[in-house]
Amino acid sequence: MRVKVTLACTECKQRNYNTMKNKKNDPERLEMRKYCRFCRQHTLHKETK
Repeated sequence: MRVKVTLACTECKQRNYNTMKNKKNDPERLEMRKYCRFCRQHTLHKETK
């Protein structure tokens, strides 16, 4: 049930992180505050396709 997901910055739209999630426990899209090296600050990152 674990799948690879990509996290993209909501400010600059860069895809910065790859991670895994369990679709059974988290059916909706992930949202995390993570560091964006392009914006040089912590921003909200959302799961992309």
